[in-house]
Amino acid sequence: MKLILITSPNYFVEEDQIITALFDEGLDVLHLRKPDTTPVYAERLLTLIPEKYRKRIVVHDHFYLKEEYKLKGIHLSHRNPLAPDNYTGHISASCHTLEEVQADKKSCDYVFLSPIFDSISKEGYHSAFTPEEIRDAARKGIIDKKVIALGGVDEDNILRIKDYGFGGAAILGGLWNRFDPTIDNNYQDLITYFRRLKALAD
Repeated sequence: MKLILITSPNYFVEEDQIITALFDEGLDVLHLRKPDTTPVYAERLLTLIPEKYRKRIVVHDHFYLKEEYKLKGIHLSHRNPLAPDNYTGHISASCHTLEEVQADKKSCDYVFLSPIFDSISKEGYHSAFTPEEIRDAARKGIIDKKVIALGGVDEDNILRIKDYGFGGAAILGGLWNRFDPTIDNNYQDLITYFRRLKALAD
C-alpha cells in the first residue's frame, strides 16, 4: 500500500533534512502543501532536497514548480481546482464525497478521500464516513487502488485502511504532531515512527 506524506503547513529549519531522511526510509510520495505562502520558500526547500527524490514530490500550489524542478506532478483542490492549460503529467485531487471520487478518478492518477478518521491536525474535523459506508463503496468499486485515505491516519488504524481496500494512506498530523521544530533538536523519534508506519503499510 502506498504511503504518502503531506508537509506541515508551515516551513521550518530542518524540514529538508527530515524529508530527505523519510525518502531514504522508503517514503513513496511527498505532497508539498504550504497554503498562503510565497513560492520562493518552496523553491528554497526543493533545492535542498536531492534531485533523485524530487520526482516523487507533488505540489499543491505554484504549479510551475513541477516543470522547473522536474517534480512528480500537481494536486488539485478547492484552492487550485484547475490544471494549467496544456498540462501533461501526474494529477491528483482532493475529494470529500464518494460522488467526487467517482467523478475525479477518471481524470486523476489518484485521489484523496477525507476525512476517513477524526483528523489529528484539524480540531473538530470528524470522520465523514462509517465503516459500513466505506466497505459498501469498496464493494461497488468506488474505493479502489486509485483512492488514498486521508484524515486521522496513524499506526493504530493504518491496517484498517489496507483492509478497506484503499490504494494508500496519506499522513499529516499523525507524523508531524510528533515533532515540534521550536523545541525538538532531534527528529529520530519521528523517523522511528515512520518506519513503523511503513512496515504496517507494506
